[in-house]
Amino acid sequence: MPTVEYLNYDVVEDNGWDIYDEENFDKAADMDLSDEDHGELEVYEGEYILEAAEREGYDWPFSCRAGACANCAGIIIEGEMDMDMQQILSDEEVDDRDVRLTCIGTPEEDVKIVYNAKHLDYLQNRVI
Repeated sequence: MPTVEYLNYDVVEDNGWDIYDEENFDKAADMDLSDEDHGELEVYEGEYILEAAEREGYDWPFSCRAGACANCAGIIIEGEMDMDMQQILSDEEVDDRDVRLTCIGTPEEDVKIVYNAKHLDYLQNRVI
């Protein structure tokens, strides 16, 4: 069962960190953050990351749950994640910027993800 270490984009932005810096997770661990802003969760077989977060009681952003908007977007910092068919992200965003949709994303292995990335400039026009 893969483990997802997550970090809220708001924490990254508020601290002026580079979103792709792997050290952000260590910095976050040293801060007094809420469980919603930083922590780990297990993703069961057949479960999406967003569903695992909700099962733990977290209120992560989403809208359509079908891969047709960017509300649930996250940035994969480490690890691999499969996505069911999505219709909104470009190949560049997926391949070069490591954007994934947590509503249709399943980790293949342990993953580090910055969730709530819908606030990134290039995703703003696809948030509903």
